[in-house]
Amino acid sequence: MDPIMLQLGPLAIRWYGFLIASGVFLGTAWAVRAARQRGLDENKLLDMAVWIVIAALIGARLVYVLTSPSAYFGPGGNPWNAFKLWEGGISIHGGVFGVVIATWLYSRRHNLNMWSYLDVMTPVGALGIIGGRIGNFMNGTDTAGRLTNLPFGFMWPEPGTATWGAVGRFIFGDNLWSAYPGVCSLGSFINLTDCVAQGGEIVRGPVHLTQIYGMVVGVILIPILVKVLRTQAAPGVVFWQFVLWYSVLRSVIEEPFRDNPLFWQAILAEGPGLPGVGLFTLTQLISVPLVLVALYFILTAPPQETATKTQRT
Repeated sequence: MDPIMLQLGPLAIRWYGFLIASGVFLGTAWAVRAARQRGLDENKLLDMAVWIVIAALIGARLVYVLTSPSAYFGPGGNPWNAFKLWEGGISIHGGVFGVVIATWLYSRRHNLNMWSYLDVMTPVGALGIIGGRIGNFMNGTDTAGRLTNLPFGFMWPEPGTATWGAVGRFIFGDNLWSAYPGVCSLGSFINLTDCVAQGGEIVRGPVHLTQIYGMVVGVILIPILVKVLRTQAAPGVVFWQFVLWYSVLRSVIEEPFRDNPLFWQAILAEGPGLPGVGLFTLTQLISVPLVLVALYFILTAPPQETATKTQRT
C-alpha cells in the first residue's frame, strides 16, 4: 500500500503510526475498565501510561534492530535507519520488556503492585499487535515474508496499480504499492543488492503475507485475554499468559514464513518453486526462555482464594 495516510504540507501522517496509536488507545480504554473491575487506581494507570508508551517504543525498536540486523548493518544497510521508527519495524517482545521496566519503576515509586497493573494492560499489547501488523502491510517494507509456491502466496501489485477503484485511490492515494521493494527470485535470504550479481532477479512475489499472519496472532489473543481477565488468578498470571501465548502463536503462525533468519542459514525449503518455510529465526530463539519463564510463573502461582486476597491488598 502507501505508507502515507495523510500529507499536510511537510507533515506526513503515516498509517503505521496511526494504526498503532489506535490500538493503544482502544487497549487503554479496555485496560481502564479492567482496572476498575479489579479495584485498581485508574488515575495511577493513566498517569503511568505516558512513560509506558515511551519505554515500549524504545524497547520495541531496539529489539527489532537487534533481531533484524541485516537491514541496518548488513550489505547495503544503513545504521542510521535504525532510528527511523516511523518507517516501521518494532518487536513486540521488546515493547513488552520496555513496559515491564517502566511499570516496575513507577510501581516502586508509588508503592503499587506491579503485576496487577501489568495484568490489566495486556489488552494494549494485543490491540497494538493488530494495528502494528496492519501498519506493516501498509508500509510494505518490514516483516516481509519468504517466497512461496503455496496457493495462498501473495503477489504484491505493481506500483500505481488501481486497487478498489476510485474508493481505493481516495483512501490510499495514487502511489499504491510503491513501498514494497521486492524480493530476490533465488530466495528471500539473498540481499537485493546481491541478487542480480548472483543470477537472480527482483520479483514481487508470490510471498507469504506475514504481516497478516501476525495480525491473526493478535486477533487470536483477544478471546484468550477476555477469558483470563475474568479469572481471579494471582497478580501477574494474566500478563504471563499473554507472554506465553503470544510467543507460542507467533513462533508457529508467523515466524516460520518470515524473512528473519539467524546469522547462519537454517532454511527448510526456500527458493524457486518451494513453499518457503524456515527452520529457526532470532525471534523464535528469544521466545524459548520467555515461554519457560511464563510457564514457571503460571504453574507456581498461588491458588485462586489466596490470589483474590492478594489482589485486594
